[in-house]
Amino acid sequence: MPRIQPLAPEVVNQIAAGEVIERPASVAKELLENSLDALATRIEVDVAAGGTELIRIADDGEGVPEEDLPLALTQHATSKLRTPADLFTVATMGFRGEALASIASVSRFRFRSRPEGQELAAEISAVGGTLTPVTPRGGPLGTTVEVRDLFFNVPARRKFLKTHATEFGHLAEQFTRVALANPRLHATLRHNGKVVYDLPPAADVRDRLATFFGSQIADRLIPVRSESDVARLWGFAGHPGDAKSSRKGQYLFLNGRWITDRSLQHALSEAYRGLVMIGRQPISFLFLETPPDAVDVNVHPTKCEVRFRDSSSLYRQLLGTLRTEFLKRDFEQRFHLPGDPAKRNGREPDASAAPRSLPETQAELADGFADWARAALMKAESEPVPAPSPPPPASPSPLGGATSEQALEPDFDREPRSAPPSGDGEAGPVEKRSPPEITRAMQVLDTYLVLETDAGLQVIDQHALHERVMYETLRRRVLGEGVEIQRLLVPESIELDAKRHAAVLEHAETLGELGFEVEDFGGTTVLLNGFPVLLKRADPAAVLADAADALADSPKTPDRRDLLDSLLHMMSCKAAVKAGQRLSPEEIDALLTARHLVDDAHHCPHGRPTALTLSRDDLDRQFGRMG
Repeated sequence: MPRIQPLAPEVVNQIAAGEVIERPASVAKELLENSLDALATRIEVDVAAGGTELIRIADDGEGVPEEDLPLALTQHATSKLRTPADLFTVATMGFRGEALASIASVSRFRFRSRPEGQELAAEISAVGGTLTPVTPRGGPLGTTVEVRDLFFNVPARRKFLKTHATEFGHLAEQFTRVALANPRLHATLRHNGKVVYDLPPAADVRDRLATFFGSQIADRLIPVRSESDVARLWGFAGHPGDAKSSRKGQYLFLNGRWITDRSLQHALSEAYRGLVMIGRQPISFLFLETPPDAVDVNVHPTKCEVRFRDSSSLYRQLLGTLRTEFLKRDFEQRFHLPGDPAKRNGREPDASAAPRSLPETQAELADGFADWARAALMKAESEPVPAPSPPPPASPSPLGGATSEQALEPDFDREPRSAPPSGDGEAGPVEKRSPPEITRAMQVLDTYLVLETDAGLQVIDQHALHERVMYETLRRRVLGEGVEIQRLLVPESIELDAKRHAAVLEHAETLGELGFEVEDFGGTTVLLNGFPVLLKRADPAAVLADAADALADSPKTPDRRDLLDSLLHMMSCKAAVKAGQRLSPEEIDALLTARHLVDDAHHCPHGRPTALTLSRDDLDRQFGRMG
């Protein structure tokens, strides 16, 4: 067995560099943070070949005295800490004393600095971690750090780098984070000699947001602000229609430092639940300010992950603040056709013609609806057709004088009277629908309702709207007089795995509030004794099994309110009328009446829009009625 011996300093530095310096963007991050800690008001970043050949960062900060330059490139030497207690009150971006030594060990490195009161600048260089003596140089106040040939002496690391464009993209993201967190900073970024960003000091972070993300997104941002004993929260939440396919549009800053936090990301997703489509992620630019001793930033070498002293309170504050703001907003989707009808023949429309309140292109919108409709129709066709209920007695109005409560619960179980079942149980030939004068809405493709509104022509997704209606009905029942329960004469046994069995028993009380009466039957089996009457169209056992999945797969112990909300979303989807189901005029009227009695009729609980509106101007333009 080889003898134990201490590692050479250059090996130690390269190991440390592997933890801190992953790619050129890591170098830029560390150097930019050093400039901020030096109280710089102007930072210039020059990059070549995505940062693999050159990263030069110059600032007008306080600078480093000549006698301290050798220490600046020594591992674990820093001006920002003195005692162990200082770790818990860190107010600077950096504090470990590792970055410069790590960078110098894997590059051709040059550090030049001149503080106030020093006649000349001083410079120190390193090649692969080997230092040269400090020499005097001419130079302005501040610091310039130059990093060339990154990983030249670690070919195994260099070969894992991506293309220059990809590496520059990561580096530009680090620049973006610093510029957003410090709007009063004059920041410049150049790549291969070309100016990418030249950002003068801005009075408002919204100006920076418009530069990086476009005025169309910036103009639709929703300001948020709240204060508590734990933190001050401020910033901007994105419009639901601007949601992306990943979390790359989510920016969270803590005391000026960009961070990631799974708990706060979950709170953000919960706040947008029902407003953005499943699989889409909201954009956000949120800033948290807490006392330094309320957070531990010494968790990860990159300092991007932190540990809050009271994460639960922060979670509730963020979720509550966003939900309060969203309740004040009207997020109705408005659909605009492209201006030139000829461009739509055989080709996808220009993405720039589509509003940001919808997916990136109209083709994406159509494809998404088509995929969803096909899946829902296939599922509906695979389910057994329920026996029709006897027709209700004649009523002077389509709703039969229903109260508001009844209007929220149109009966979609019975077959329309215009399509009586045939003898073999299959639906018979469908007769022609009654003329439009019976109802202003017309059903299209047995999936959408089309009607005229003051805003123009509106197309409604019957499943999405009914899902919202059912969600509001269930929610009101749970929070009010309670859910009506259908008890089974013979309890149904449901076999689960151990994890889901434990989750169902743990949350049996919550499930009971939703109308599910369950008890342990031994092993990993539970008995279902009753289920919500509103789920009469669905398979209660299947719904309970899905609920068990949701309970068992939750990444954290859910808040009771969030748990109820999540289960209500799932139940309302199961209970709602499906795409491909024919509705009678009375049922259409009942559904349209019910949408005026819910809080947010513009989105289903999963975030899909319930309706799209084509304005009169759009229609006139398509038919050539506008000059």
